[in-house]
Amino acid sequence: MTQPFLRTTTSLLALGLLAGCISLDPDYQRPAAPVPAAWPQGAAYAQPASAPPASAATPAAETGWQDFFVDADLRAVVGQALDNNRDLRVAVQNVLAARAKYQVQEAAQLPTVNASASGGYSRTGAGSNRQETKSLSAAVGVSAFEADLFGRVASLTRADLETYLAQEETARATRISLISEVATAYITYAADKSLLRIAQETMESAQHSADVTRKRLSNGVATRLDAAEADTIYQTARADVANYTTLVAQDLNALETLTGGPVDPAHLPDGIEGRTFTLAALPAGMSTDVLLNRPDVLSAEHSLKSANANIGAARAAFFPTVSLTTAAGFASKAFGNLFQAQSQSLSFTPSVSVPIFDNGANQANLDYAKATQQAAVATYEKTIQTAFKEVANALARRGTIAEQLDAQQAKVRSAQTSYDLSQARYKQGADSYLNALDAQRTLYSAQQTLVSVQLTDAGNLVTLYQVLGGGVK
Repeated sequence: MTQPFLRTTTSLLALGLLAGCISLDPDYQRPAAPVPAAWPQGAAYAQPASAPPASAATPAAETGWQDFFVDADLRAVVGQALDNNRDLRVAVQNVLAARAKYQVQEAAQLPTVNASASGGYSRTGAGSNRQETKSLSAAVGVSAFEADLFGRVASLTRADLETYLAQEETARATRISLISEVATAYITYAADKSLLRIAQETMESAQHSADVTRKRLSNGVATRLDAAEADTIYQTARADVANYTTLVAQDLNALETLTGGPVDPAHLPDGIEGRTFTLAALPAGMSTDVLLNRPDVLSAEHSLKSANANIGAARAAFFPTVSLTTAAGFASKAFGNLFQAQSQSLSFTPSVSVPIFDNGANQANLDYAKATQQAAVATYEKTIQTAFKEVANALARRGTIAEQLDAQQAKVRSAQTSYDLSQARYKQGADSYLNALDAQRTLYSAQQTLVSVQLTDAGNLVTLYQVLGGGVK
């Protein structure tokens, strides 16, 4: 049995080596990016003076989040979210599931070797006609191994591999998105704390002014109009205090949902003023090629490659399928003779299946695979277009925010000066109380707007880091 068995095994291994050598997959070519090669130009896209040149800076995709976020408290909160967030856990499990599915498909490219043993006993008749039959067997063999001569199994394996890689990139995108969401929620909390403080200070100041005005009214110095106007500012600030108190609580709820548990109060900011949350700037003069490294773009490309491989599998279904079944072992009627040379057994059963008539099923499967591949091309192109829009919008905001912030800070300084002078003139009787109240309203509004611009400035850097495919190291 030895020589035939070796010949059979050699033939099987040769077919296994040949398996998958032929690929019917379409030649993959990455679709051209349907976006301009350069970012938009114009007044809105002026590069900040602090932005380092692209050649001298680390790309956003290679800048780890711990390097980008320079605020230690914010880093601690982001770290808590990465450890506990449920969406991220789901993404990780999806990756593990895709990897397991790929490993199952990959295993089909090699024969599965099984060992088997069986025994049997039968008896017929009785007395002198009684006959007994015993049988024992032990064998090692391969059952229904598909010799992948036309690459069907290899194409399916490539499809599952690309699906697994797509899930990995999706998980990376989820991680980057989570980091961005946590940072945005944290900065929003800081901004609302500042707005709450400004409203409380304005309410206290307005209450004092209202009390003074009512006393002046009782002494016949102020008018009822002055008292009503003073109370209007007080009630406005009072309503804002109630509103911002609610917003701060809701901001904390949102932050703790992202972090998966309570946030240490020691890590929460008291306000947005004077805090630096991130690096001051990201590289300037980047090519749009950076979009190709975004995880969502990479995921879309892997999905396209998977669809491409499925076309190869659908094409292979038109060709014959070669299946091999072989077994080598021993068979005997008595256990004592089971492993003797004369008990050796060998079976080798190749089979070929040729599609003749399938009522159009194979062609429909091929049409489906081609349509899915074209849809994947469109999805890939749309993903790049969306990425371009997101980066362009963030760059447009980055190009003007410094000027807006500087103007708003100057406005607050001027409003503060106007308020101080109006109060002094009113106390000296040189100006009306309405002018002083108008100056107070202007200052209050300017302070609120400044916080909003500061929030936009900090949030824009976080957004720009995310849309450029920020690193997750």
